[in-house]
Amino acid sequence: MFEIEWTKKELKEIYKIDMWSAKKIEEFREVLLTWYDAQEAEHNFPWRLTTDPYKIWISEIMLQQTRTDTVIPYFERFIEAFPDVQTLADAPEEKVLKLWEGLGYYSRARNLKEAAMQIVLQYDGVFPNKPEEIAKLKGIGPYTAGAVSSMAFNLPTPAIDGNLMRVLSRLFEIDLDIGKAKNRKVFQTVARYLIDPERPGDWNQAMMDLGRTICTPKNYFPEQSPVKEFNASYLNETWQQYPVKKPKSKPKPVTYIALILKNKKGEYYMEQRPSTGLLANMWTFPLVKVEEIITDGTWKPFKPVILEALDEEEKAFTVDYVKENYGLAIQLNEQTSGVVEHIFSHLKWSISIYEGVVDKELEERLLDSNHAWMSEENFENYVFPTLQKKLWESYNKLTLF
Repeated sequence: MFEIEWTKKELKEIYKIDMWSAKKIEEFREVLLTWYDAQEAEHNFPWRLTTDPYKIWISEIMLQQTRTDTVIPYFERFIEAFPDVQTLADAPEEKVLKLWEGLGYYSRARNLKEAAMQIVLQYDGVFPNKPEEIAKLKGIGPYTAGAVSSMAFNLPTPAIDGNLMRVLSRLFEIDLDIGKAKNRKVFQTVARYLIDPERPGDWNQAMMDLGRTICTPKNYFPEQSPVKEFNASYLNETWQQYPVKKPKSKPKPVTYIALILKNKKGEYYMEQRPSTGLLANMWTFPLVKVEEIITDGTWKPFKPVILEALDEEEKAFTVDYVKENYGLAIQLNEQTSGVVEHIFSHLKWSISIYEGVVDKELEERLLDSNHAWMSEENFENYVFPTLQKKLWESYNKLTLF
């Protein structure tokens, strides 16, 4: 997985990549690491003050698609609660998810716990120190395995992600789509030639910092780069062409209504989502697809409809839906309390909020373990996704006045 796949000659003949001479590679390492050493503020991140593979691993998973300054308090709280592999392996999943609240991609938190259990069971609680073993852990791919291997164990394993592929594509004018998985090994090979064998962890972090602060996707100013004299796309004035990446498909729009149902005690009715799929096992207000409200299941509209108000028929159907599916008799406000948008990688949810007052719970429907009445004071005892927080914040803004 971490070996050099192609010789310099093969890179040239197959992919038209002109790999540098050994002398130029050494000069590049020196310039890059000199710049990195001068960035004192960048070295104060808590995960850069340790060589503990457990802490580096946690930080790398948190940093995926999340800003560095956002991660710091999450990282510190997580490490305080779970200071080592054993405590994470022993922790209830609900506690792990609660501490992850707000970072999104909750499958990553579940994978952390599962991987910790793997380490305890298969490696006697000792974090594996070989890249191929690290890559066997749940939720760890080549990038994270490379990052942990280099930063914790000083192994010359590149950590190839979109950041590094963007930097490398501009350095060498690589005409390969960075979004295609099959091209990752090419970038991996290029990085294997460049990585500093004495300071592999610092080299990876220097390349990450370069991509994060200067060689960014937008607002890129290559003339400010410390390695501009090595940058073929800068020297040839082609940097705007790189990286090559096919545009992502737009997320599919889906519309819901969120039912904020309140009883006479001031408690809110919540449901726990299924154990698989989006937002698995987390608690939200009841969410109903709009097509179920406006079509009664007999036909589907051509485009997703965002309901800003319920007409008489839609209101009656919603009340009946709540009675049939939740065993609640309600009075429903036909005017929306706001619309919230939430984007997943492949879906865009638009959710209209509707408030209802519960007249009574029907005797024939008992409250099961996937449904609960919660007071606001008890919210902290349940795992809410970011979407639920958005709904709650939007609802509160409108009910304050």
